[in-house]
Order: sequence, then C-alpha cells, then structure tokens
Amino acid sequence: MLEDFQIHIDQNYAFLYDSKIVVAISGGIDSVVLAYLCKSLSLNFSLAHCNFNLRGEESDADENFVLDLGEVLDVEVFIQNFDTEAYAKAQKRSIQMAARELRYDWFKELAEQLHFDYILTAHHADDNLETFLINFTRGTGLNGITGIPEINDNIVRPLLQFSREQIEDYAKGNNIKWREDSSNSSRKYLRNKLRHEVVPILKEINPQLLDSFQSTINNLNDTADIIEESLNAVAKRAIVNIDDTGITYKVSEFKKVNNPKAYLFEMFKNYGFTEWNDVVDLLDAETGKHVKSNTHRLIKHGDVLILTSCHSERSEESLFIDSNTRKAQTSLGLLIFNDSEELKQHSDTKIYVDKTKLKFPLIVRHWKEGDRFSPFGMKGQKKLSKFFKDEKYSLIDKEKQLVLCSDDNIVWVIGKRLDNRFRVEDSTTDILEIELKK
Repeated sequence: MLEDFQIHIDQNYAFLYDSKIVVAISGGIDSVVLAYLCKSLSLNFSLAHCNFNLRGEESDADENFVLDLGEVLDVEVFIQNFDTEAYAKAQKRSIQMAARELRYDWFKELAEQLHFDYILTAHHADDNLETFLINFTRGTGLNGITGIPEINDNIVRPLLQFSREQIEDYAKGNNIKWREDSSNSSRKYLRNKLRHEVVPILKEINPQLLDSFQSTINNLNDTADIIEESLNAVAKRAIVNIDDTGITYKVSEFKKVNNPKAYLFEMFKNYGFTEWNDVVDLLDAETGKHVKSNTHRLIKHGDVLILTSCHSERSEESLFIDSNTRKAQTSLGLLIFNDSEELKQHSDTKIYVDKTKLKFPLIVRHWKEGDRFSPFGMKGQKKLSKFFKDEKYSLIDKEKQLVLCSDDNIVWVIGKRLDNRFRVEDSTTDILEIELKK
C-alpha cells in the first residue's frame, strides 16, 4: 500500500510535500495508518486529536495513545477536550453532529492560528460508500450522492482511493498498533448498521463493489459538472441585482427552462427551503407572496423573485431625537440635522421643515398599517400603504422604510417624501434642514 500511496500523492497531491500539514487523528486504525504513511513519505506534519469525553476512561486512553504515537513518530501533537454532550444540548444537535462541528471548527482554528496549509483526514473508500448509502436512504439531491470530496478548501482526504481492507492489511503487515472504538460495534447509529449489516451483503453480491462504486461516483461527478455549467448559465441570465438586501432573480428565466422545480431546487437548496412546491408556485403568485425557511425568505415582487435573509425583517425599535441632536444613525443611513437660513430645493434625501411646527423629541420608527401622511405637493392625506403601492415598493422595501414623526404625525417618509403639514412657508423664520446620508 505504501508504494500505491506514494504514487497517489505524487500524481494528485504533490503540493503536500512542500506544505505544513496537520493530520486529524482519533487513534483508530484509519488515522494511525495515515500518520505512518505520512511519516514514510517524510511529510511535514503534526497530529491533532479531539477528546470528546463521551466514553469515560476509554476516551482518555485514546488521548494517551495519541500522545505516545507522537513520540514514536517524532511529531508534535495537539489535544483538545470538549464537553460534547453540553454542546449538543445547547445547540440542539445530535451527539454525532455536535462532535463533527466541534472537530472541524477546532481544526479550522488550529490551521489559522498555527498556519497549517492543509488538514488531512483518513476517510477511505468504505467511508465514501457508507456516506452515499446514508444520504440515499434519507433522500438527497445529486450533491448527496457524488461522494465525499477529496479536497474541500484546506481539507484533504488522500485515502479515499483505498479500502478499509487495504488499510487493515497494511497495519497488520507492519505491526502497527491502534485503538478500537467500542462505539463502532454498536448498531445504534445508521452508519454502523450499514457497515456491519448492509455493506457485507452488497460485497457478497458484488466482490468488486468498491471499484463499481468508484466508477459510479466518477460518472455522477461528470454529470454534476454538466448540471453546474447549465445552472451557472441560468443564474447568469436570471440574476438582475445583488445588494445588501439580497439577490433578485427574473421569474421569466425560470419559466423558460424545461424543469423549473429542478433549477429552483439547485439554486436555493442551500438556504434551508423545504417546501419546493410552494417555491415553484411563487413563479405565478401575486406580488408579496413569499416562502420562508429558518434563515431566508424568497419573495415574489412583480416579475422577480427576491432572496433575502430573515435577519432583514424589520425591528420594532424606535429612535428618539431631541432638539439638540445633530446626527442620528438609522438603518437607512445617517440623519443630519442643521439649522438653515434659507429654503433650498427639496430632494429625496434632503428636506427643509418649519422647526416651530415640530414637537420634540422627534421619533424615528418603522411605518405601520394605518399610517397616513400628507404628501408634499399634494392636497389631502394618503395612506402609506397606498403610497408604497404607487411607488411600486417590494415587501422588503416596505419592511425597511422608516418614518420621522412629531407626536403621531409623520414629518418625513425618510428618503422619499416630506409631509406637507411641516413645509416651510413665507412666514417661517426657523428652518431645519434634515439630510439622509446613506
């Protein structure tokens, strides 16, 4: 196996020879063999071990084993202890998911702080097959069945081409010692059930299962490349705007393709949406309709879809401004208050008001249903909701909109229109200039 591993590194991962590496090591056979192989190739590496404190003395024994291994291999060892159960409870994660998050977050932190170029993990061909089966049984898209990536950012998995059997043969043939994790024999976890009950049957049916599986993975990845190319082409045509608010997509571009649902799924699958029929229905929905996930919203507005974070939903907090205030920061920008000796031209971002008509403190707040104002240059009052409709506001525009009020009266629909009741008249002697700087 060492010869095959060296050829594999030479052909595919030659950059590792000149890199500073940390090997993620549990003490189990896979990661221990990876460490020995790295040593045989004289790679510049250290070991990093997570003690999740889930198996009492057994976990501590794993930690001690890794420390001893570091001395045998003459490499530096980093150890991190976690209260995994407490983290899982606080974050509402399964123990396995909690351990995974803690492990990779620490590896990332370690690499950043100590300037490691790459993190090596010991995932192998059987792990890849098991992951495929797990995703397949739970239901997934193409990404879920294209296998574990060999390189993902600075995570490298150089053993993916090798089977568990090859690794075991190498360990036994070189008298390598390792630790057995007692939880690996438990049928409690889906991965272990597949490993001990399903995969052996599949290998009995097809002794060349891993080779056949790798061929399938290669074909699926080729297909994924074609899909990615098509998806990027549609995205390029569909996206009309990207800003702090979100991403805006043309509905017509999704309607042009043969399978809009498939494109919508691939485009928005990473934003937590699950009700894909509702997402498809947005293409023909009325303005204002939306679909919400835990983190994002997809909103129909006219002939576009707007993807925005749920964090952009408005807060109900108000800001009070007294007569001495000169600057006030708002979610729309900085409000600047200055006395003025003369009336100048109004604009969307600068207004002039009769200061004597104001009652301090002024209030900056979000608009609410039922709000009315008297638009400057018009007679009578108008509901803000009607004003927004005439101005073709999207749902997001309405959620962002702030108003400046004196008592219960709107002085300014900030960034849009002055209220006529507070305009400067010929008799005005005290003029206040209010400017919005975005």
